[in-house]
Parts: sequence; C-alpha cells; structure tokens
Amino acid sequence: MSGSRLCVERDLRYHFLLWGSQRVQAPAVVFLHGFAGSARDWERIGDTIERLGLRGMAIDLPGHGDSEVPEDPSRFSIEETTRDLCALLELTGIREAHWVGYSMGGRIALYAAAKHPKRVRTLLAESASPGIEGEADRAARRTSDEALASEIEHRGIEWFAERWAAQPLFESQGSLPARTVALVRESRLRNRPAGLAGSLKGIGQGVQPYLGPLLPSIRCPTLFVSGGLDPKYDALAAWMAALLPDAKHVATPRAGHNVHLEQPAAFEQALLEHLTPHIGAAGASARSSL
Repeated sequence: MSGSRLCVERDLRYHFLLWGSQRVQAPAVVFLHGFAGSARDWERIGDTIERLGLRGMAIDLPGHGDSEVPEDPSRFSIEETTRDLCALLELTGIREAHWVGYSMGGRIALYAAAKHPKRVRTLLAESASPGIEGEADRAARRTSDEALASEIEHRGIEWFAERWAAQPLFESQGSLPARTVALVRESRLRNRPAGLAGSLKGIGQGVQPYLGPLLPSIRCPTLFVSGGLDPKYDALAAWMAALLPDAKHVATPRAGHNVHLEQPAAFEQALLEHLTPHIGAAGASARSSL
C-alpha cells in the first residue's frame, strides 16, 4: 500500500509506502533509503514486516522518489529532515518506532536517535557514517558535492546514474544479476536532478554537523550493519559500535556498501535478530489490547 500525506506543520509533501499491520497498536518500523534511492528500495522487506505483524513505513526522503523537492537547500538539512520525519510519523499515528537507515538514511537515523530519543525505540544503521570530523575535510567535501550538484543539474539524471554506479564504492555490485543492476539503475533514474542536487547541497556529509560527539548519548539498542567488502564503512561501524552503550556490529561477508541489496537474506536475518527481543512484549501487548 502506498500513500501521500502533507506534513501540514512542516509544509512539505512526503511520499511513503506502508506494509504489514496497520493497527495503531502494532510496533512500527521506519525505513530510510540512501542518496539517489527511494522508499521502493525496501520493498523486499515488506513480507518480513507483515510476517512479524509489524507496521512498516518506508519514506521517500526530500527530493527523492515522489516526495517534494524543497526550493531552499537548507530545507534538506539533517535537522529539518529529522523534524519532518517526526512530524510525519505523528500524523500517521506513530509516536515511537524502530528506525532502519541505509547510508544517508543511516546518518539521519543516527541524528534522530541522538536528538529525538523518545521517537527511536531501536536503531539499525547500515553502512552509515557520523559525518566528517575536520572542518577542512568538510569544506573540501562541500566543494566536491556542490560541483557534482551543478553537473547533475546541467547533464541530467542519466549522466548521473552512470557516474554514480561507476564509483569504487559500488564495485562489488558488478557481480549482481543483470536484472538487479537494471532495477537499481531504474530506481536512480526516477529521481529528479533538482532533488538530488538539493540533497547534496543540503544534507551531504560536507554540510551536516559531525555526529561523533553525540554518539555516546544514543541509549537505544543499536545494530551497525556493514559489508565485509566495504572496508571504510566496516571500520566506521566497528568504531561507532564501541562508543555506544548498547550497540552491536555485524559485518556481512561478500557484501559491499549496500548490504540489503547485495546480501538480502543475511541483512533480513540481522534485522530479525535485532528486532525480535524488542517487539515480542510490544507485539503481545498490542494483540491483547485488540
């Protein structure tokens, strides 16, 4: 099921997909995609969510998929986006959720867990980063992201899709079935140049605040998932897990940056093992109250 709601308080229209139970009492799981992705990237997870009797919600982030493209790049910021998401959850009857975020979505989920802890029951961050610590390095990344944003706007979405797929970060996806590779490309092509450009300028790692000092304040049960073929983010996941008071790290063999795409069964198993201890009592309570 899909739906579109106007987040009245925040004046931005978001598109999202809903799966599983729509009972208000059922525990909710919120999925956030990575840069140039969309809510549809999580569709395979829908069956698992339904089987567990949970409420599943995957959201198109600002400028992505069918969500609105803000005119002001600052409206894409991690602070503004997180406020939007909390308001959107409130509109759909979700006060607290299990958050699952991939890459850019993982950064947003980390920020939400630190700044809005009452909204985040548990957290799964896949191939996520706390951002860039040094100001000089952030400035260099801002310059790089702004240049890429300009190229996307001038060269178009097809040029971007080719360039983005050719990054060393996604080299491990070369062994995926041709149909899977085609679907990933199709997903990227559904985005709009203005949306991706705005996202780079508004919520890229060069502009977002460095989250390192906030990590020890994240008290909810947290799982960091990384790919064994993605050494940079694998090391980041291990480092972040060591800083949090209640965190684990799972490195997935034969997976690169996008674990849920490259090794979906392993990712779903990690998600199940992460959620199960925390949904049992809530799920039983929800069923008994019906």
